[in-house]
Amino acid sequence: MAEIPDVFDPRPYAAGPPHAAYRELRDRHPVAWQAEPEVLGWPAGPGFWAVTRHADVVRVLKDAGTFSSTLGATQIRDPDPADLPFIRRMMLNQDPPEHGVLRRLVSRAFTPGRVERFEALARERARALLTGARAGAEDGVIDLVADVTDDYALLNLTDLLGVPPGDRGLLLEWTERVIAYQDPDVPPVRGPDGRPVNPRSPAMLAEMFAYAQELAAHKRERPADDIMTSLAHSRLADAELEMFFFLLTVAGNDTVRSAAPGGLLALTQHPSARLSLMERQVPVDTAVEELLRWHPPVLSFRRTAARDAVLAGQRIAAGAKVVVFHASANHDERVFADPHRLDLARSPNPHVSFGDGPHVCLGAHFARLQLRVLHEEALRVLPRTELAAPPRRLVSHFINGVKSLLVRVD
Repeated sequence: MAEIPDVFDPRPYAAGPPHAAYRELRDRHPVAWQAEPEVLGWPAGPGFWAVTRHADVVRVLKDAGTFSSTLGATQIRDPDPADLPFIRRMMLNQDPPEHGVLRRLVSRAFTPGRVERFEALARERARALLTGARAGAEDGVIDLVADVTDDYALLNLTDLLGVPPGDRGLLLEWTERVIAYQDPDVPPVRGPDGRPVNPRSPAMLAEMFAYAQELAAHKRERPADDIMTSLAHSRLADAELEMFFFLLTVAGNDTVRSAAPGGLLALTQHPSARLSLMERQVPVDTAVEELLRWHPPVLSFRRTAARDAVLAGQRIAAGAKVVVFHASANHDERVFADPHRLDLARSPNPHVSFGDGPHVCLGAHFARLQLRVLHEEALRVLPRTELAAPPRRLVSHFINGVKSLLVRVD
């Protein structure tokens, strides 16, 4: 029997998503068993089923009754059993109907009107960051991540949340701690036993949660037109408010923070596609969907089988971990014609970059707006770019991050 490709080890992801391995899994082993050896100091786990075809990924994401978010939470590695009740407070790690109750409560803060009012501010910010980066280019080279996209994503999020300017660096620090925990450039916090401490554990989130309560108290005294004011005046319990602040801070920041440089990288690598945008042959909204398909911000999400199931002919026992791979589903030849061709006019484009089913991304509209505005301004300010060095990517099988994107500007 042919060896089954490993898509668990985060280290190869430093070269980009392992598309050759994904394709072999889709073609020969669409629901494949993956071992969980100790990697980068993180302990070994029991293994999981990797789901790589689009149809099967969508089924898992939609069928919360069979594939649960709450039984073992949504990260591949099992949390400490003592931490699991704490982790389940987050909407991301809940199943219907509890998930729906919280989602409806918080979705009222994400009103289309509130999001749309941010468009002018986001455009002004994108233009200022891009113009400043170009003006400060050394030998014509800029780092689009350090000079543009990191600040763009963070500052847009903090404006929407209502975080005071002096506190915004805290959010970036907390996001890095949670998202980049597999990357050797971000050394983990170690416990007394020398083992890395789960960045989602109560001890590691205490500082963020204390800040969330302080900010909520401030918003009750001085309300404003922002999401934290809405949450502070909602029926959320303290623990729920803390978890929402965590979710919005980390997921809200890193969705755009990962997708934005990925899209700019794709357009730099495909000058003819960029030209079609500049000549308005393709609407930017349509192009953003293809850039999201090409470079999804999240690579994988975990579920746990709530009962015995069969998926793509594979029997899955109750209690087994089931992990969907978004980047693989987005390149499934059964759904996308010529999936490794960047086709900015692709339609329909049923990518799963924002998930599917009850857990589809709550801030997807806000993310799309930011990405559209950024690309519109980049076409004006930086009409021609070429890679000055290979991109540096995050070591992670979870987040499709770009740590550095050096481009030469004309």
